[in-house]
Amino acid sequence: MKKILLLSDTHGYIDDTIIKYVKQVDEVWHAGDIGDLAVTDQIIKYKPLKAVYGNIDDTKARAEFPLNLRFICEGIDVWITHIGGYPPKYNGRVREILKNNPPDLFICGHSHILKVIPDKKLNLLHMNPGAIGKHGFHQKRTMLRFKIDGTQIKDLEVIEFER
Repeated sequence: MKKILLLSDTHGYIDDTIIKYVKQVDEVWHAGDIGDLAVTDQIIKYKPLKAVYGNIDDTKARAEFPLNLRFICEGIDVWITHIGGYPPKYNGRVREILKNNPPDLFICGHSHILKVIPDKKLNLLHMNPGAIGKHGFHQKRTMLRFKIDGTQIKDLEVIEFER
């Protein structure tokens, strides 16, 4: 079993409160718009990190992290990308891949809107953790925490802060 902290859209912001949650999990996953590699440098001091770059990320972030990241965690096929859309209105860049080879868990960021949606047609779970950074139009800063136990995603929690 692995405990995961899922965040996105830090836009260069990290603080001791976020780090407190980082320390409580086994891995941290970042769905893009890192903003400054100081964010990911802080995270990897404490826990393993899987991350993708987002549309605001510079060439340094793009050199360090991929656009798409697909991997197996426990028994779950995971795909993380920054801009992915939502069921059933996926972004054109990912739509055909999802249709032809859907993961069990599809994660994206970008919208700054937290959503967890089962896609029954593609038999996958879509997660967007919202935005934990302070830059953007979002009213609340949000992250997700959950466990992956074999082929089950469970104990999903929304972590929310005032802006």
